[in-house]
Amino acid sequence: MKILISNDDGYFAPGLATLAAHLSTLGEVVVVAPERDRSGASNSLTLDRPLSVRQAASGFYYVNGTPTDCVHVAVTGFLDFRPDIVVSGINHGPNMGDDTLYSGTVAAATEAFLLGIPAIAVSLAGKNRHFDTAGQVATDLVRRFQAQPFSRPVLLNVNVPDIPAAQLAGTEVTRLGRRHHAEPVIRAQNPRGEAVFWVGPVGPEQDAGNGTDFHAIRQQRVSITPLMIDLTARDQLDEIQTWLNP
Repeated sequence: MKILISNDDGYFAPGLATLAAHLSTLGEVVVVAPERDRSGASNSLTLDRPLSVRQAASGFYYVNGTPTDCVHVAVTGFLDFRPDIVVSGINHGPNMGDDTLYSGTVAAATEAFLLGIPAIAVSLAGKNRHFDTAGQVATDLVRRFQAQPFSRPVLLNVNVPDIPAAQLAGTEVTRLGRRHHAEPVIRAQNPRGEAVFWVGPVGPEQDAGNGTDFHAIRQQRVSITPLMIDLTARDQLDEIQTWLNP
């Protein structure tokens, strides 16, 4: 089995090393990750300059671009094989609800999915650094895929409680929850006296009830959410058609 691994925290991130170590037990692993932390890069591609791929002492390859760049370059030209699956992570922090729209971790997996390759984004929902727990979860999922592949590519967003593996309360297939609007930006001043703004923290959860990824994590269960890319608001097609042709 050939596995491509990427992330958005950078090729030096401990979660990436943990993921590679765990998945290397299942097959051939190649890591292609950003050269620096690109959290929040979403699905951006670098189109205004060429990209370079270099190899670190760890054997990991790193790209001077976004997580999407990493997977795109790897699959469409850099690698001499097509991966059987792409796994992105382990992100240091959750990617749930609306946050998936901004996540570089999810974006790397999304790019693989758009290229027709099954993909899994794995995030550790906390700051306690139980990366091994998430590594075990990722390994189990890839092993399941290996034994029983899907009939068509899937995109799975996986969030793992930041606790020892023995304390996990199971796994739940969930939908994305929703947050309130983000908190206001934080205004500050640079050394020249000019106003600068920091994007504030995420807002509180609005839709976090039973069945959501937020709820599963609070119950110490692994959350697995299948994602899709079609953004068409199908329930508004007739309304917009009528609006254009009253």
